[in-house]
Amino acid sequence: MRWRLGVLTVVAAVALLSARPAFAQADPQAPLTDPSLSITVTATRLDEARSSIQPSLGATTYSFTPRTIDNVPLGENAPLNQVLLRAPGVVQDSFGQIHVRGDMGNVQYRLDGVQLPEGLSLFNNVLATRYAAQMALLTGALPAQYGLQTAGIVDITLKSGTTNPGADLSVTGGSRNYAQPAFSYGGRSGKIDYFAAGQYIHSGLGIDNPTSSFTPIHDDTDQWYGLMKVTGIVDESTRLSLIAGGASSGFQIPNTPFVAPNFTVNGINQWNSSILDQRQWEQTYFAIASLQKSYQDVNFQLSGFTRYSSLSYQPDPLGDLLYNGIAPWTKRTSFSIGVQGDGSWKVANNHTLRGGFLVQRERATSTTQGNTLPLMADPADPDGSLVASDSPVGFADGSDLIGWTYGVYLQDEWRVTPTVTVNFGLRFDAINGATQENQLSPRINLVWEPSPTFTAHIGYSRYFTPPPLLQISAGSIAALAGTVAFPEVTANDPVRAERADYFDVGVTAKPLPGLTLGLGAYYKIAQNSLDFGQFGAPVTRTSFNYANVIIKGVEFNASYDEGPWSVYFNGAFGNSIGKNINSAQFSFEAAELAYIANNFITLDHTQGWTFSTGAAYTFNANSEWATKVSADMLFGSGLRTTVVTPNDQSLPNYAVVNASLAQKIPIGLGKGTQLRFDVINLFDNQYQIRNGQGIGVGASQFGQRQTFLLTLAQKF
Repeated sequence: MRWRLGVLTVVAAVALLSARPAFAQADPQAPLTDPSLSITVTATRLDEARSSIQPSLGATTYSFTPRTIDNVPLGENAPLNQVLLRAPGVVQDSFGQIHVRGDMGNVQYRLDGVQLPEGLSLFNNVLATRYAAQMALLTGALPAQYGLQTAGIVDITLKSGTTNPGADLSVTGGSRNYAQPAFSYGGRSGKIDYFAAGQYIHSGLGIDNPTSSFTPIHDDTDQWYGLMKVTGIVDESTRLSLIAGGASSGFQIPNTPFVAPNFTVNGINQWNSSILDQRQWEQTYFAIASLQKSYQDVNFQLSGFTRYSSLSYQPDPLGDLLYNGIAPWTKRTSFSIGVQGDGSWKVANNHTLRGGFLVQRERATSTTQGNTLPLMADPADPDGSLVASDSPVGFADGSDLIGWTYGVYLQDEWRVTPTVTVNFGLRFDAINGATQENQLSPRINLVWEPSPTFTAHIGYSRYFTPPPLLQISAGSIAALAGTVAFPEVTANDPVRAERADYFDVGVTAKPLPGLTLGLGAYYKIAQNSLDFGQFGAPVTRTSFNYANVIIKGVEFNASYDEGPWSVYFNGAFGNSIGKNINSAQFSFEAAELAYIANNFITLDHTQGWTFSTGAAYTFNANSEWATKVSADMLFGSGLRTTVVTPNDQSLPNYAVVNASLAQKIPIGLGKGTQLRFDVINLFDNQYQIRNGQGIGVGASQFGQRQTFLLTLAQKF
């Protein structure tokens, strides 16, 4: 039914839009006095000026162009995390999470140069791939303008009406009850540029399957994504822009059949685990308003931003008590608002100064009402041991926290010689929330470019990463005293900011047209390294610190993009070890804490070897019947699990092959019609991402089984 509705929607939109005149594009042969061409030139120059404010000098950068994104299964319909998995050193985890260079989370997203505050989303991506005109993943020893979340910077340049004029409509459907209608529309009216995009997703695979079965039980999801961008050119050196977007998602929590209850509730101790009805809702809304000014050798951008996110968990009233001993109705919210400013000044031919600041206020709330099973004296044991009562009792808990984040930086790009550039600077960050901390962080990068075909860099950065504001309080733990949900360990030292020294070296070579080769290595030493685990109900993701962590690794990447061919290969090896959990200790067993206090362990999200590779070839590339065939593969040596000591072994390695076929169809409608066929997990490989064992690992998850998807896309 959803498929038929999606097709009817697209057909109706096609009929409506085909009646409209085609979007007028600037004629490249038009004279410079053409107002539309003048505006296009001004917009392009301002885009270049914004890029010069925040360069990636010295960082390790992996870029995604529209062509490389289109080679990923589903193309721009693909989830953003799936696109990022095609970058070196990016590891997949459960719930769609990714890890960059051995870090747990710690990924920052930027839209047109403005940092998006962290939110509470756990299962959805918040941002859609179709928004991006260009995208890059920055890692390594980052310049001083990049602070706070620094494992990876996902830098997204949004589409606009100038770069992507007209309308794009598509509908995707296939196995697993999958339906995804989507659209984008852009244009320009005088000095005003506008672009909007959105999509809806329904699927029977919302969260990773906890079993290896082909079809998960109770795993439907409905997701909405939308974004709007409006820019206005005030004069040749001034531009205003507004970006607004959001995502709203609902998830069923998938079930594992044939699991016996752990408790008795009101005399009931038998239950069909396949009919559990647990659900989770996630919402995120954001807005960014920016003023950009460019005057001779001075460029700056001043932006105000805000983000609201909420996450709600609804338990199965009886089932959660039977299996977990606690049934919490929980809602968490986060509202952030702030200002970011960045600027550059070319003070001399060989010196460019850059500086900026960030001020952010966040309010985080949490409310929980639920039932749990109290402990009582065991009537069969005269020594007075405790057992769970079968009569649940109610409890309530809540928190309301306000935190401030401040950052300021100054750096100098010094071109020592025509081939050698040194970028050095200082960054100061401070937080005032659950803890009050600050740090002055030096950064330095040396870049050597003896020719346009070879670049080498080496750098050092000191990092300061604040913890999430929302944490489990001592009062929350005390509210469960005398119940089965009361933890074995009650210690709850505050989660503190991570402080790290990061060293990075790399080379990039372009020996032939279209061919790029890269090799890099990194070494990170962190104190109070931030990590988080899935404890209790799915809504509960708890942060904690390792007192000492060492992360190291090497990466290699190769790509060839020329003519009809597009080929890439990424390989990485990494290792992350940590010692002594020194905060939020209540989440762990006493034996685990004692072992980790005296021994380095491999972190649970560590995957030794990671590879991604793919190839695409376009037949009849310049014709109306162009056909593109592509395939790619993701390989991982497996995340960690506990057998004897914490995280002592890896799960089995896996390899997933995907394939795509895209065919243009010249039916004479609009700017082009395309039919696309994608197969996810072509050989139906059964592989396990998590097995429910390990530090901070709460449940088993398996990768997506074989899925067939068909997309009809129309451009106007």
